[in-house]
Amino acid sequence: MASPILPAFTVRRGEPVLVSPAAPTPRETKALSDLDDAEGMRFYSSGIHLYRADPTKRGVDPAAVIREALARALVPYYPLAGRIREEAAGRKLVVDCDAQGALFVDADADLAAADFGDVHSPPFPCFEQFILEATTVAGAEPVIDRPLLYIQVLRSRSSKRARVTVTYSSIGTNDIIVLRDLQVTRLKCGGFIFGQRFCHCVVDAPGGMEFEKVICDLARGGSGPSAAPAWGREMFMARQPPLPSYPHPEYSEPAGGADRMLSTPASDMARVPFFFGPREIAGLRQRAPPHMGRSSRFELVAACIWLGRTAALGYGAGEEVRLSFIVNARGRADVPLPEGFYGNAFAYSVAATTAGELCAGGLGYALELVRKAKSAVTYDYLLSVADLMVLRGRPLFALSRTYIVSDVSHAGFKSVDFGWGEAVYGGPAKGGEGPLPGVTNYFSRSKNGKGEEGTVVPICLPKDAMDKFQLEVEGLTAEI
Repeated sequence: MASPILPAFTVRRGEPVLVSPAAPTPRETKALSDLDDAEGMRFYSSGIHLYRADPTKRGVDPAAVIREALARALVPYYPLAGRIREEAAGRKLVVDCDAQGALFVDADADLAAADFGDVHSPPFPCFEQFILEATTVAGAEPVIDRPLLYIQVLRSRSSKRARVTVTYSSIGTNDIIVLRDLQVTRLKCGGFIFGQRFCHCVVDAPGGMEFEKVICDLARGGSGPSAAPAWGREMFMARQPPLPSYPHPEYSEPAGGADRMLSTPASDMARVPFFFGPREIAGLRQRAPPHMGRSSRFELVAACIWLGRTAALGYGAGEEVRLSFIVNARGRADVPLPEGFYGNAFAYSVAATTAGELCAGGLGYALELVRKAKSAVTYDYLLSVADLMVLRGRPLFALSRTYIVSDVSHAGFKSVDFGWGEAVYGGPAKGGEGPLPGVTNYFSRSKNGKGEEGTVVPICLPKDAMDKFQLEVEGLTAEI
């Protein structure tokens, strides 16, 4: 599961250009929901897709194909070509639909798809070269008045195709802010890398995937979305008057002392991917109480990592520890989302206890807390979060002694097909989001050397804690 070591290579980017909708679009201002504009949503989520060469596409420029499809996709999804503005009252975010466009760049690289080996899980090797990173301020990346979408297409250094670039005054990535950016990087083998960054205030992972599928459909000669995109943000606005009906501990600091995960330098952290395949899941099920035998794969893996991580970090017995994870509201009968909705439709739910109680209670206790937290998210819970955002100035969720998880194993990233077939790799660019390594994690699908499907989790911990964590996980997953 180790990431491949790439040969020395060079990436040469073209001039970034703003891609506007291919046809006139409404000029209006749209309010984001009170879930969208939370502090914890004000960042760019990055993804990468790696494609092999397709002999039938010889002479076809993937960057040109994707750029044209992007312009056409931005017509029905025109808010993604706009800019976010923060209103003076209550830090409320709105989107000015002004058709400024998404940021797009093509690039050359003297690499082949085979150089990346069998990469199946984040972080993607040298991901910084394949996505457009913008300027940070005090360690954070602003979203106000920036493009909402960035795309980079990486292409081959050996390509003889003429390059078309458009020069704008002050168009460097330090000067503009988009809702999304895209980079397409063509490789010397004829394959390419598609790198994108979405502003999370405007779309969540399922919403972003729907937009990418529309780009794919248009790139393959299709006619666009089968269902019209729906804004629908009124679904998740705070009630009047706002009155949270749940305690939401995720937005308050846990009891206890300082957390070493927030102060350990990145150079003192170890990064190891852990694979949970059929054998590991069988071992976890054997240790689960009989009445929890039908726990989901996510519940089992999350409980295992939370338990092992807590023990490895050596928190005090009386210190509060938390597992925070995303619960998606899509497909729930009590959440009447309009068809075509692409905004944020989830909430963070929290399992909390003390380190002593968690370690003493073992896997069964951890599972019980995870399942209880997961079932707590209802439409009323989502509205309660919206109420809290308005009342408390849209706070960031607490980070101390908190392990934050996002399960993207069913997102379908590899199915993104621009006409070159299924991606060799499709998924998050990074192992987690945010400036603090190891606090957040993605769960993604992968295969081991035997071809077995499983869940892979890229764990990042202080070096002295990693060995103990590995022993804890081996003890919990070994078949009895």
